[in-house]
Amino acid sequence: MLMAGFVLPGLAQVQPDYPLGVGNALRIQVFQNPDLTIETRVSENGAITYPLLGEVALGGLSIAAAEKKISEGLQQGGFLQNPQVNIVLVQIRGNQVSVLGQVARPGRFPLETANTRLTDMLANAGGATPGGDDVAIVTGVRNGKPFRSQVDIPAIFLDADIQNDLILQGGDTIYVHRAPVFYIYGEAQRPGAFRIERNMTVMQALAQGGGPTARGSEKRLRLHRKDARGNVLQLEPNLTDAVQPNDVIFVKESIF
Repeated sequence: MLMAGFVLPGLAQVQPDYPLGVGNALRIQVFQNPDLTIETRVSENGAITYPLLGEVALGGLSIAAAEKKISEGLQQGGFLQNPQVNIVLVQIRGNQVSVLGQVARPGRFPLETANTRLTDMLANAGGATPGGDDVAIVTGVRNGKPFRSQVDIPAIFLDADIQNDLILQGGDTIYVHRAPVFYIYGEAQRPGAFRIERNMTVMQALAQGGGPTARGSEKRLRLHRKDARGNVLQLEPNLTDAVQPNDVIFVKESIF
């Protein structure tokens, strides 16, 4: 009978399919056999050295599979009958995650613990820049298949959407794109390009541009927007309409 893998107190439960990798620090215990308790680290070739067994390849195995492999080795070698092996993942090293795009410190960062989450790694990278999007794109491999997820970062905190604060694995890449913008010109106090804030309306977009000049009118707006085919539509928006990425708002002169 094998005991389920766990981590030291203070660390969250490791994902059952978490693959052991180079640099992972392990504590291996065998029930009622304290002389077989060791702390070791997975070497560059993905193996450890274990008493009685010598070199054991654990790289790429889940914790449960690694426990089973050591247990079978002890049993088949005639050392123990029905050994109960438990592996504790003490620390993760060697596995890295890339953080790219609109973050303060883009680069590669090590996974130091088994429960490192998306928000932890974004914090390591200094968070998104003022021009960064609210959405982070996470890519990697899960269960041997390509993995991709778009995560709304503010929603994790504002809407308590904790389940989307993904647990990362070595080789993952986090990408933060530029935030979507809109453009305002014409009789606006501050024409230019501005970040689209969450749930922004045309009225709020007009305020970002400082409002109309003395010659302009908030009642005389023209909005240029591309449709799905790339055609530019000319609309007369209401102040309560939602702003979409790459919208262009033209503030016309008052007719008086």
